[in-house]
Parts: sequence; C-alpha cells; structure tokens
Amino acid sequence: MRWPEVRALYSLAAWAAQPLLRRKLRRRAVAEPGYGEHVEERFGRYGVARPVGDGPLVWVHAVSLGETRAAAILMAALRQRLPGMRLLLTHGTATGRAEGRKLLRDGDVQVWQPWDTRGAVRRFFAHFRPDVGVLMETEVWPNLIAEARACGVPLALANARLSEKSLRGAQRAGWLLRPAYRALTAVFAQTEADAARFRSIGAPQVGVLGNLKFDAQPDAAQQAQASRWRAVLAGRPVVMLASSREGEEGEFLGQIKALALSGKARAAPENEANARPSPLWLIVSRHPQRFAEVAQMARDAGLAVAQRSTWTDAPPTGALAADVWIGDSLGEMALYYSLADVALLGGSFAPLGAEPDRGRGLRLPGGDGPAHLQLRAGGRTGRGRRRRTPRGRHGGRRGRRAGAAGRCRRAGGHAPRRARLCRRPPRRRGAHGRCGRRPAGRARACTKSPQQAALIKSITDRHPAAHLSQDPPCSASSPSSLSSRPCCSASRC
Repeated sequence: MRWPEVRALYSLAAWAAQPLLRRKLRRRAVAEPGYGEHVEERFGRYGVARPVGDGPLVWVHAVSLGETRAAAILMAALRQRLPGMRLLLTHGTATGRAEGRKLLRDGDVQVWQPWDTRGAVRRFFAHFRPDVGVLMETEVWPNLIAEARACGVPLALANARLSEKSLRGAQRAGWLLRPAYRALTAVFAQTEADAARFRSIGAPQVGVLGNLKFDAQPDAAQQAQASRWRAVLAGRPVVMLASSREGEEGEFLGQIKALALSGKARAAPENEANARPSPLWLIVSRHPQRFAEVAQMARDAGLAVAQRSTWTDAPPTGALAADVWIGDSLGEMALYYSLADVALLGGSFAPLGAEPDRGRGLRLPGGDGPAHLQLRAGGRTGRGRRRRTPRGRHGGRRGRRAGAAGRCRRAGGHAPRRARLCRRPPRRRGAHGRCGRRPAGRARACTKSPQQAALIKSITDRHPAAHLSQDPPCSASSPSSLSSRPCCSASRC
C-alpha cells in the first residue's frame, strides 16, 4: 500500500476511536480531575487565542511528567537564545500539564495535544501557526507530523530515544511511520545507539546530544527543607523506594515489616547495648493515582504510616515515629532524594522502564533491579524471550561503575542490604560519607541543553516565520488568507 492509502486508513481508525477517547477521559477524570478539564482542546477546539508578540512562537510538546521536566531544561536554554519567544506548550497527561503550568510566563499558552485525526491537527495548526515545533523524546504521530510539514512548520525531536522494541514496532508499521520519521527536520538523540536506530528508520539530520535530564539542577529550597527534616530525625537513616510501580511495593513492604520486627527485638531492654536507629522507609509511587492505595497497603502490613500531604513544613511528632512515609506530593522529588540516604529505583525490578539518574546529581547512592541488566540487543531471558530495553539503561551502568549504585534481583532484596549499610556506626560507613555516599560525578553526562537550544534557533532562523505573516488565522470566513499558508484551506477548516 502507498503512503496516502495507509494514512487514510490510520486517520479513519483515529476518527472512529474518538468516542472511546472521550469515555477514557471521563473514567480517568474520576481519579485525576485534570483529565476532565478543557476536553475539547484534544479535538482542536480552543478557547484561548494565539499568543501575540514580536518573537517567534515555539511549540513544545511534552506528553507527560518526565518529558515536561526535560522540556523545562531545554526551555530555559531556549529563552536565553530567543529572548522574545512565546511558548505554546502541549501535553497528553494530567501530571504533565500540572508540571507544565510552572513553566509558563506572561504571553505563553498551554493546551492539550490534539488527538491524531486530520481534523484536530489541522485546526491546531490553523489556530496557533507555530514557527517551530519541538517534540520531546518519543512523540511521533503520523498526522501531526504530516500536517506540520504541510504547514511549513519545522519539527525537531529533542532528547530523542528509540529502544530496540520500539524500532521493531516502527519497522512493522513502516508504511505508516517511516514517512513520519522522514518528515522530521532534525533528531537530537540521547545516545549513539538511539541515533543508529533513528537512522535505520529513515530519520534525517540525526545528531547525538546527550540526555537533557543530566542538566537538571536540584531545587535549593527543597534541599534546605530536607536538611531541616534530617535534623529533626536525629540521625535516623532514610531509605527511599523511588518511582515505584504496581507490584513492587508489596514485596518491599513485606521486607520492611520483617526488618521492623527485628528492629523491635533489638530495641528490647535486654538488647539495649546493641540497639541502632531503625530506618525510616520512604515510598514515592510513580503514579499519583496510586498514592492512597500504597498508603493503605502499608497500613495493611501493620506498619505505622505518615503521608507527606498531611503536613506543610516540619513533620509532626506522629510522622517522626512512623515506620513508613508516603511521598504523596507532586514536584518534590528533589526534597525526597535530598532526604534519603539510599534510593532504590522503582520500575527496574520488572522490565517497565526507569530513570536511574534522577538522584545522581545529589550524590546519592542507589540501587536498581535486574531490568537494567537486560539490555543487549538480541539478548534473551531464561524463557527465551527478548529482553526489553528500559529507558535508563546507560545511566544505570554508569552509576554502578562509579560506585553510585548497587544492583539486586528483586524489590525486597535491597531493603535488608541498605538497612544494614545505614545502621553501621559512622566510623564504619567509609570515607565516602554518611551511609556510603559516593561522588556521582562519573555517573553524569555532559550537559547538552545549550547545544540543542542553539540548533532549534538555527532551524527557526532558516524557516519563514509565521509571526511575521500578516495573514489572519485560517477560518472559513477569511478566504483571502487561504492561499498564503499551505495549512489554511476552506476544506481543512
């Protein structure tokens, strides 16, 4: 089949799926109200005007929370390169949109990503007319990219990654996805392996510019707050399970319960001489809708639980005596990592994908699971199936080589080991600092956000700027504008 026929079938399927999308959004809005806000934006109908100003309108699409945080680093560099720029920020998830609100300035606009139907994406480009588009990491949508090209909007895929599994999927759907990758203006890959995969699928102008997340700077205010909390904990070590996924917390909590019972035995009067501070366990679920579920799981295990959302500044007395803290707040990962002595990486004990470098900038030792070992292309598990390639594969290996990370085969296996490490007397914790901290400098990559920002600026400079055009936005009532921009036609509006 030819590309127009394949795209027509895909567009028909996307159009037919719209009622299912609306139903899914209604269900998600029960737990996360953000999904029920501005729903019509997903179908290309907007209640906000195109930003006005003398500078270019830069469209950045960051689908979820992680991509939005990476986009924040890039946007800071972009604003330096393009002082008069206005921002059009789009997302696909409620957590991404909530995080993105923090990045907006006067004159910026935030809307939902349009559903990938021809009508929705045409209305999106006709309404906003961005000068350049930046898609974060993996967001390749056939109709969105095809319409951007038809409108003359250059698109760069920034902080780009493509796993072996995703490559195989793109190759199977090659008639649909190869033209989409070829229509990109540039791809800024995270690694050489990612770049090779992008080239094999037909992407043009592929460069290796590293992972933007290495440029992240921990929030100084949250670090200071963590220091105050450490003071009131009076030397009690903190072990964190970060970005945990469903299925990991149960095993981890079982180990915590066993360690809590053994700690009570050591604290008995007859064993007072050997008593050591019991660790405070901190669990931060990756998905906000699971905060309450994880807290209830900990209570069902017979553990004393405190939830971060129940206090504002200093933890109350009840929280200081708890076995487990639930990190049920958004935007405070720097606080949690700064508070912890050791971080165990959720999502790495099953092939779900994880980000091992979140805590490396805080010089924090960590642990991850076997999913970071299952990385080699063509490698097979004991059951003969191909191993998946999680997102944080390279950072995990660098961290272990630098001594900033450990490895364990199951979620609960790290708990006893890290608890023993943190219970050592200070003189036995080594020259690397409290609870075995080691410098993580070798686990970090070179910073690349200025280079990516400079390349995006050069793309903007090479293409005609929509903001300089005197044509009004595309509409059925403005026929005079229909011939000036390829995306504006009466039939498309």
